[in-house]
Order: sequence, then C-alpha cells, then structure tokens
Amino acid sequence: MVKPGKSAAGGAGKFYEEPLDSYLPHVGNRGYRVSRYELDLTYKVAGNRLSGKASITAATTEIRAKFAFDLSQSLSVSKVSVNGARPAKYTHQQGKLTITPAHAIPAGGALSVTVQYAGTPRPIRSLWGEVGWEELTEGALVASQPNGAASWFPCDDHPRSKASYQISITTDSPYYALANGALVRKQVRASHTTWVYEQTEPMASYLATIQIGHYERRHADHDGVPMHAVLPPRLRTAFEHDFGRQPQMMKTFVRLFGPYPFADYTVVVTDDELEIPIEAQGISVFGANHCDGRRSAERLVAHELAHQWFGNSLTLGSWRDIWLHEGFACYAEWLWSENSGGPSAQEIATQAHRNLTGLPYDVLLGDPGPELMFDDRVYKRGALTLHALRTALGDEAFFDLLRQWTAKHRHGTVTTEEFTDLAAHYTDRSLRPLWDAWLFQKAMP
Repeated sequence: MVKPGKSAAGGAGKFYEEPLDSYLPHVGNRGYRVSRYELDLTYKVAGNRLSGKASITAATTEIRAKFAFDLSQSLSVSKVSVNGARPAKYTHQQGKLTITPAHAIPAGGALSVTVQYAGTPRPIRSLWGEVGWEELTEGALVASQPNGAASWFPCDDHPRSKASYQISITTDSPYYALANGALVRKQVRASHTTWVYEQTEPMASYLATIQIGHYERRHADHDGVPMHAVLPPRLRTAFEHDFGRQPQMMKTFVRLFGPYPFADYTVVVTDDELEIPIEAQGISVFGANHCDGRRSAERLVAHELAHQWFGNSLTLGSWRDIWLHEGFACYAEWLWSENSGGPSAQEIATQAHRNLTGLPYDVLLGDPGPELMFDDRVYKRGALTLHALRTALGDEAFFDLLRQWTAKHRHGTVTTEEFTDLAAHYTDRSLRPLWDAWLFQKAMP
C-alpha cells in the first residue's frame, strides 16, 4: 500500500544501492543496526490469521531520509510510528516496508520503530522453494532459511543483523506454542493462551521461529545441558528410542567443539511429515517421518545439533560462506559416527570422496553461487575439506582449532577468511595449497 504523500517505489528520489549480499540482492537493509525485536503476535490456527505488533530497537549508522525493513506483501501494515512520535509515513511494496521519520535522525541516534500489521502469512517463494511461515495440518511452523523471516514480521533479514528477541504468541488454548529462548511467562485466558519467550543471545532473523501444534513438552535426561522435547504424545515411545542418544551426542560435541552456546536445547517433532529437518536457534525441528523407532535419522539429529555451534552461534556474514554452516554440520555427522561405534570419519570421507568424483565438477565451495549453495555437494565437500585439514594438522591441533573458533566468535558472524587465518596459527606449514584445492577450485583434490 502507498500512504498519501509518499512516492511509490521507482519514483522521484529513489537511488540505487549495492546489495548487501549478491546471493539475496533484495534482502537486508542499510542505515541502521537492530539490537532488539519485541514481537507481540496473535495467531488463529483455523483461519491461518496472524496479527502483530513489532517493536524494533535500533541505532542509526548514517543520516537517511528513509529506512526500510523486509516484510512480505501477504501482511498488511496498518500503522507505523518512529521514536514515539505520531504515525509515520510509509510505503509497503515489493517486500519492503519503507518508513520516513518526521525528523532526520543523526548517525548513532536511537531508532525505535513500531509496526502494527495483520494478514494471512504464507511462505515466501524463493530460488530454494518456499520458506518462512507454513501451515501444518493442525498448527504452524516457521522455517526461514535463508530469507523467510519477512513472512511473519518486519525485519532486517540478513544474517549479519543479529539481535535479542522477545516473542509473545497468543493462540488457541488446545495448542502448544514454542519460540526461541526461555519461556518467561504463560497466561491462560478463556480459550486463548499467551506464551512469552525471551531470547537473550544475539540471533539472526532467519533463525527466529514459531512452532504451534498439539504437542506435549518433555524433559530429556541429561548431565549438563538441559534438553527438551516438544512433540505429539503418539510419538513419545519412538522419540525416546530415536533421539535417546542425544545426551551422549551433546557430551561428544561439547568435548570436540567447546561449550554449548545456549541455555538449553529443544527438539520439536511435528505431527506432519517434513522433507528435511529445520534449524533454529536453540531448537531443531523434525517431521514425524524422522521418528520411526529405528534411529534411521540419527545422522540428521547430529547434523541439526551441530548447527547450534556452526550456524546459530557462529553465523555466516555472507551466504557465499555457507560451507561454514553445512560443511561443519556434515562433518559433525561423521564425528558422531566415529565416536559412537560407527564407521570412522576416515571411512566415511573415503566413500564421500568416491561418490563426489562421479559427479560434475561445477561447484566452487568457497563461492558456490545462489543456485548451488544448498547443493548436497557443498555439504559433503565442506566436510571433506575439514577432514583434509584434520589430516594436515593432526587431531590435537585440529580440535584445538575448532574450540578456539567457536570461543573467539561466540554469538557473532564469521567469514571463510577468518577461519583460514585462524587455522594458520596451528601449523608451521602453509595451508594455502589446501585451501586453494578444496575451496577455490572446482576439480576434486
């Protein structure tokens, strides 16, 4: 919608800016840095109707006449205010909510934006399928990687924009509602329940999530990191078997990667089947098909847990560096196998290398391009790169490197260059030939 007195996109005063990320050129915004989102949401499951108020706290990085946030056109904005002033002028077009404050805000000034909105949330169509808010048979889930957060709240939807969150979700009382962080308040009023969650550690927008369903919450046995399960009662027995080794898995990864970066860990199992599991900060989401009583998805259980270190605490600053998430999580699958009585990482790496040599050599791991960034070859070649590095450094230095990597950049953003620079401190030999061969050449080393 275009409010009176505002020029539409493409009108006078519009200027071109280089995209923040060439992989997602229309996502992310300039001129401010968000420190906190407070989302007050109400969701009606039967009609898939979402209404909300988003309060966004930010600091400006430059003087600008306008500021933009990412927000799907499936949601209609009814009111915007800036710094407590009277309603501000805005436009909402092509997935951008562009706001004009009544007065110029100096660089380094406070930017407090409140947006009231409502609509029928739908996934955002992307190069990688539909991402974001999605209806279930009974409930809803959010799977936003890489650009689906705008399907349910106004945001700066770029992974470098990490902030704290408070998420309040009110929905029909028979349903359980889960969001990131600690449950700080729950209030039942007649036929509705309000759940309020506080996520204190900085979080990228694509990792924010809502999960709603006919679920029960269970505490898993643990010795260290608190672990929980949110799932339909019918899957309880199968879950206890299929996910029964998660406490040992957690211990293994803490030993290899360093301290778990969040207060606790929750696994959600939906009543619906899901094609692939979903990562969120502090949460992993699996489908009923991943809970079959045979532990057939245990490698995926390891993969999603590893993302809490590699992806959620340490988040890429540019999507070209996706191997820093998926290569590390894939290698964690191999490490879990090695540490739980299965094939060794060397055995799995040998087979993975054999498989990749039979596929086209058209993926550049260090810059795979948007079309291929979620290609399975990025995952496997990323894991092979880490195994090659482990072989070059030796186990002691390699795992010291991983623990230093997760400690140095805890809750921050990372780049490939930062990892390769840090690795150089763990050997007297140049690692440049290794990086050139694995990251910057398409042929298989």
